Amino acid sequence: MTRKITGMVLLFISMQGVAQQVPLKENRWEFAPDKVRFLTHRNIPAMQLTAPDSHALLKGPDFTDGTIEYDIEPLGDDFSSMYFRRADAKEKECFYIRTPFAGQPHAPQGVQYAPFIDEVNLWDLLYQFQGNAPFDKGKWNHVKLVISGRQMRAYVNHQPVLAIPYLEGNTDRGAIAFGGQAYIANLVIRRSDTEGLSPVPGIDPTFNDPRYLRKWLVSKPDSLPHELNILTGFPKQTAWDTITAERRGLINLTRQFGKSYTRRIVWLKTTIQAQAAGMKKISLGFSDDVWVYVNGQPVYLDKNRYGTPLAKVPAGRCTPDNTSFYLPLKAGNNELVISVANDFFGWGLIARMDDLDGIQLEY
Repeated sequence: MTRKITGMVLLFISMQGVAQQVPLKENRWEFAPDKVRFLTHRNIPAMQLTAPDSHALLKGPDFTDGTIEYDIEPLGDDFSSMYFRRADAKEKECFYIRTPFAGQPHAPQGVQYAPFIDEVNLWDLLYQFQGNAPFDKGKWNHVKLVISGRQMRAYVNHQPVLAIPYLEGNTDRGAIAFGGQAYIANLVIRRSDTEGLSPVPGIDPTFNDPRYLRKWLVSKPDSLPHELNILTGFPKQTAWDTITAERRGLINLTRQFGKSYTRRIVWLKTTIQAQAAGMKKISLGFSDDVWVYVNGQPVYLDKNRYGTPLAKVPAGRCTPDNTSFYLPLKAGNNELVISVANDFFGWGLIARMDDLDGIQLEY
């Protein structure tokens, strides 16, 4: 709840049943002076984030679970972000409004949840965590986030817009902050009030689907200053570690290796056992480029680069809908090697066989 008082609006923070009233004013926030202003907007005391790179961090105790509500009037043509469980600039959870879709309540990418891991926004690996939302420029819009353990529910203008069964970030507590260009008002934080939302992770829709290739060996990342020649690029010798798929079959290379400051490549290797020689269809999701080998022979290469004609459906994001092709398998064990290169946001791979008739994967 908020209470209007002459010259200020109160930010109510419930701390384990004890309400602490904190004025929404300059001394409660950390910010660059030329990027944030405190003023009255539409007759309400508000905080204005004046530029696309504005950032305002709320001072005070860490947030873990509870309900966060605020009013927002998005500005400009960029995104307006709300961060929670912010450990630092590199590790945090994020809910944001894509301002260019204001006034388009049916646009499927109006809002997005994404974690930041090592400063990388993983939006392109988590296509399923975007949705449509009814919001507009030139007016206040109400946002409510209910956060409980690994789950979150998001509402815009009192309509449910996202149900996140598993918060993907590396943090479980941290600060609250805002970013982007917008007016913010009527911020309310009710700690521990999760409206009955379970803290237990929701079901992974792929958990009982054995077609996903979940167990791989992975090389150390290496720089890739030029394009890999698929005919000569197959690795002759390398050191291997193990990596296992996360939810939805995602091999999350960003979580494993952190941010790519320059273009990098890794090699992934697994075994497919076939009862007889034949062609088997595989679907791949990838970010950004892949080169595929079976038993040392090149069979496929492709690129999935957002914002270019090379972007795969859906809109350059990493899903198994990106591409499919056939693997030529021999009877017995087959070595499948895939190299993945990246220098743009999230880095990962999803591999799923069309069927398992006559083949066995590593688990």
